[in-house]
Amino acid sequence: MFNVQSIGINSIETTENCDVIPGLVNRQIAICKRNLEVMDSVSQGAHISILECQKQFHNRRWNCSTVDPFTVFGPVLDNGTREAAFVSSVTAAGVAHAVTSACSSGDLVKCGCDRTVTGTSPDGFTWSGCSDNVAYGVQFSKMFVDARETKSRVSIERRLMNLHNNEAGRRAIEENIKIECKCHGVSGSCEVKFCWKSMPSFRKVGALLKEKFDGATEVAQRRVSSRRQLVPVNPNYKPHTNADLVYLQGSPDFCERNLAIGSLGTENRTCNKDSKAIDGCELLCCGRGYNTKIETITERCSCKFHWCCYVKCKQCTRTVEIHTCK
Repeated sequence: MFNVQSIGINSIETTENCDVIPGLVNRQIAICKRNLEVMDSVSQGAHISILECQKQFHNRRWNCSTVDPFTVFGPVLDNGTREAAFVSSVTAAGVAHAVTSACSSGDLVKCGCDRTVTGTSPDGFTWSGCSDNVAYGVQFSKMFVDARETKSRVSIERRLMNLHNNEAGRRAIEENIKIECKCHGVSGSCEVKFCWKSMPSFRKVGALLKEKFDGATEVAQRRVSSRRQLVPVNPNYKPHTNADLVYLQGSPDFCERNLAIGSLGTENRTCNKDSKAIDGCELLCCGRGYNTKIETITERCSCKFHWCCYVKCKQCTRTVEIHTCK
């Protein structure tokens, strides 16, 4: 079972009865009832966000794991850390991306391709094909995911933080839309060029948000004129934009197992003894040292294609050193 507390989806399997989906607040239940056909895409968005988080952080002390086998992020989301900021952004982006993909695939009645992209471009090509309806996906993500922040127990500053990071996740899609084209003409010439707009891959979105995570700004709530806003704690820092991630408090080091914060610690994690980066044994193992063992690996090698049509390989063995944190 997957649990994405930041959007209230506790299971990848949806139901036609929105009232029994765990974790939804009242506004989300109402949205769910009006948009049952979209909920499978919402769940898919939650799923790809989990996988992307685990991909981007696989060699970090916090690797999107938790001490609770029935949840993914657990207590990590209870505090306003960088990790919580990333989760908010990637899940909001995941929902927008999945809903947009469903629109383009014709899986949803309420939306389809972006029909506003038509005519001839100033660059001389013709808009054609199925442009991704990013506007619909982003709007649905904003309506559904942001509804979570109406929950009364959440502090105002944490609500502002979550809403900001949700928006940053969606902007990672909006600001990186690409143009894809196909040429037509005699002998492969490009006499006529048809183009359409496509979303970036979700892997690229995840990588962009990981960069935002590394450069996130620590903020605090302040009243500016008549509005409450998040401003940098250090006034010498450049103000963050709507596409940047923000956080309210520092992160734990995640070195030791700690049930209260959802940390598994780094004991027994595989590390790279030759790396000086965070995946290196010195940093990943938090200075505790590491164990080394020799393993023999059997794998396919010297593969050759034979006509027609099969591939024949040899079995090769090699010994490798495996290093794990103490």
